[in-house]
Order: sequence, then C-alpha cells, then structure tokens
Amino acid sequence: MSSCELLSANAAADALAAGDLTSEQLVETLLARIERTDARLGAFVAVYADEARAAARAADLARRAGHSVGRFHGVPIALKDLIDLEGRITTGGSKVWEARVSETTATLARRLVAAGIIVLGKTRTVEFAMGAWGTNRHMGTPWNPWDLAVHRAPGGSSSGSGVAVGARLAPWAIGSDTGGSVRIPSAWNGLTGLKVTFGRVSCHGVLPLAHTLDTPGPMCRTVEDAADLYQLIQGPDPLDPATLNLPDGDSRTGIDRGIDRGVAGMRLARMPEHEREGVDAEMLSAYDEALAVLSDLGAAVVDVELPRRFVPMGDLVGRIIAAEGHVWVGEYIDDDTLPVDDDVRPRIRPGGNMSAGEYIRVQRERAAVKREFDEALAGVDALLTPAVRTAAPVVASIDQSTTAAIFTRPFNLIDYCALVVPNGLSGGGLPLSLQIACGGFEEGTALRIGLAYQRATDWHARVPPGLDE
Repeated sequence: MSSCELLSANAAADALAAGDLTSEQLVETLLARIERTDARLGAFVAVYADEARAAARAADLARRAGHSVGRFHGVPIALKDLIDLEGRITTGGSKVWEARVSETTATLARRLVAAGIIVLGKTRTVEFAMGAWGTNRHMGTPWNPWDLAVHRAPGGSSSGSGVAVGARLAPWAIGSDTGGSVRIPSAWNGLTGLKVTFGRVSCHGVLPLAHTLDTPGPMCRTVEDAADLYQLIQGPDPLDPATLNLPDGDSRTGIDRGIDRGVAGMRLARMPEHEREGVDAEMLSAYDEALAVLSDLGAAVVDVELPRRFVPMGDLVGRIIAAEGHVWVGEYIDDDTLPVDDDVRPRIRPGGNMSAGEYIRVQRERAAVKREFDEALAGVDALLTPAVRTAAPVVASIDQSTTAAIFTRPFNLIDYCALVVPNGLSGGGLPLSLQIACGGFEEGTALRIGLAYQRATDWHARVPPGLDE
C-alpha cells in the first residue's frame, strides 16, 4: 500500500498545498486501488473514474494558477448511494430503483463540489437504508476489510462508505444515520463517524427513510477530518425547512475554532452498570480503558442515573422508522412481486398498520424521553458508551430479526449528536469503538472529546492487514 493511499483528508490537503502531491496523482492512486481490490470488497456501486480524473486535472491547474477554492480542493470523497447527483443513477440500495436517474443534486453534494472536493463514486447501502448489519441480498453486501478470510458484517446502512474509507479506497465519505447508520459501519471498519443533530445538515436530495430522524454525516479516519467535513456540509438550506431557525449551538468545529482544548475539567458520564449486559468482554475492556485515558487527561468520569433503558428507546425508534419509512417506500414493501430484500420488508411493513393516533402517541413519548434525558444529563458534557455490543459478526451468523443499533438508536430518538472513535482491537484483530454522545447542537463538544482521545491514542491510525497481499 502506498503512502498516498494512507493519507487522511487533512494530510492529503497538506501534501497538495506543499506541492508534494497532485490531485491527479491522488485520484489515480485511489482509482487503481479500487480497480485492484473492490471486486472483492464491493464498496462501490458506481465509480466515476473519467469525471474524477478530469476534476483532478482541473484542480491541479487551479491550484497552480492561484485559484484554489479551498483547503480541500482536489481531495476525493465517496458518497452513499442515497445522495442525488443530477443525471446520475441513485438506487437507494434497491433493485427496484436500479435505473432511477436523479433529477436534482443534493445540497450537501453541491457544497462539497463548491469546495473543490472530487466525487469518486457512489457506495453501497442496505436497501432503503433500513438495516444496521449492512447486508443487501440483491445489490450485494460489502466485505469488511478487517477480515479477508471470513465475510463479516460491514455495518449498515452506510455499508459501502464504511468499507471504502476503512479499506483506504477513499480518504473520507458521506453516510446517513437514522438509527446508527453512520456510527455502526464506522465502528466496525475502524473509523471516526459523526452523527449530527437532526436539522444540522440538509437532507435535500438525500433519499429519505424517516423524515424526523434522518441525518447525513461524515465517515472519516480522524476527528480532524470529521470536524472539517462536518463544517463543509452543515448549515441552513432553504430547500430543507428542518435546517432553518435552529440554535447556533456548537457548530464552530475547526481545529482553530475551539475543539483543540482538551478535556480537563469536563464531566463525562459512564453508562449505567445494567447496560453492560450483553456486551462482549473485549468491548467492555476497551470501553473501560478509554474512560481511564480520558480521566488521565483531566476529565471527571461520573455516574448518572438514566431515566430509560436503551433497548426500549431503540424500539421506539424502530416504530418511527417503520411508520415514516412506509410513507416513502410502502408501495414497494407491500408488493411481494417486486425484488425487495426479504430482510428489509418486515422492518418497514408494520409501519403501514400504524394509525395516526398511535404515531402521534409515539412522537409524544419521544418528546417526553428527550425531556427526561436533558434533565438527567444536565450536569455532564457527554454520555459515553460502546458504539456496538460486539465486533463485526460473521454475515452468515446474523439474526436479521435483531438489530446492532442498541447503543446508537437512543440518541436519534432524543435528537442528540454522537461521535464514534476506534478504541481498540479484538483478539481477532477487529476494530472496537467508543461512542461520545452530546446534547443537540453540541457537535463541537463531541469532537473536542474525540480529538483529545485520538491525540492520546493511536487506534484510529491502524490499517486493515493483508489487502495488498
């Protein structure tokens, strides 16, 4: 593996600025790596090789002429196949939509292109983005690059984005998170992933699953990259009313804007003892060690009493996703003659039977849970949990009637933001992960904690072995 392939987005930007690397060299190296490895890994559903090469040549010319449009001009990115690019096919992971041509370009994609970032291609997703394991019966399940001998779950629903960044096919990617779909693939592929507060990033041009929960977000190698990518895509958008009239919150997230302040004096809550039940011993050991690292850096790790258990909170999220998802894709879910994934149908189909009254009651309970958590966590800066209960399981062993989103869904329910960072490796060499959950619009706080942790550890720098053998 060349050093060029190992560069984070920020490291690539530094090399471009210094003249040590050209965008054309970077893009060609990544395209060659995709050509060499992705037939096996299956991260991409489409690669825009010719267009990426042309954009890279243009970026190099602009930089030499003194007309760079920003720090990341010429740096490539991968986009989840829910994100519309006008004139391109966006399948949403469904055979039903395999010829669906986008009529618009997503706002977040427009912002990336305006910053000079080059779209390498679209990455695979669970059908209709409804599934935490990352599997897709008809369009293909990407192969987790951390175990090339056994097909392990890539995490979902942003499965291809997780594998693309984890396998060093792209320096960073965009996923979307409705119940954990940025965080779970980030956790299982050894990445840093940011679930943003609902409304902070525009969903215009992003195929919906649950319109009160969907949150596009960064999937990266480092906290620095996640902070910068978040800064590029966040902000008000007249085409998405959910992004308007929001509190300013903690959206100033660049390294020079406040997240590089350490954690001394912060109060960080550990999860209750009963939530440790069902979590693998290796995951708990890595979690406890991460808390110790943050304590050594000056944070106070404290106990709090939470008002609800995580599993029932996740069940509420599942009911909301089913109801709202059925509005968008129910006609395909309920038509048994169509090639819809049989693992996805039962996750959405019950939503068609939810009455308006029941839906309103669920949303009222959601609001009550949020108030309860806001009160319980008022005295702390973040609640820390493992990102998932286990390292990536073998695909053939997965019970598709269950979910991997035990620790992630609760924070979608209460409109919090959450960052996941690598915090260890299992005995089998698989990534383990820590989740840092903060109140709504406190992305900068989560990033600040994650940055301090990554500056004290090197788990985020680990690379899957054997890809080039």
